[in-house]
Amino acid sequence: MSDDATDLEDRVAELEATVRGLTEELVDAGERIRALEAELDQPPSTDALRQARDQSAIEPADDQPADGTDADDTEDDAATDDTDDSGLDDIIVA
Repeated sequence: MSDDATDLEDRVAELEATVRGLTEELVDAGERIRALEAELDQPPSTDALRQARDQSAIEPADDQPADGTDADDTEDDAATDDTDDSGLDDIIVA
């Protein structure tokens, strides 16, 4: 009977240590979240606004679509998709 009691006491001590560790991690995470929220609440600086405006002013070249693909490429891809035989029809799922 004393072996069972000792095993239970060891298990309780282990679980208490786990709870303490998780509690510390939760407190640390809460502090990090508050710091990030405070950082987001600050208005952006003039330099940050200027950089964002400059980056958004950059436009793609006229001969390329905005998404970076050629119209001819998408047509070729559609044609190859129809003829692609991957062999998945032979797989039976039980």
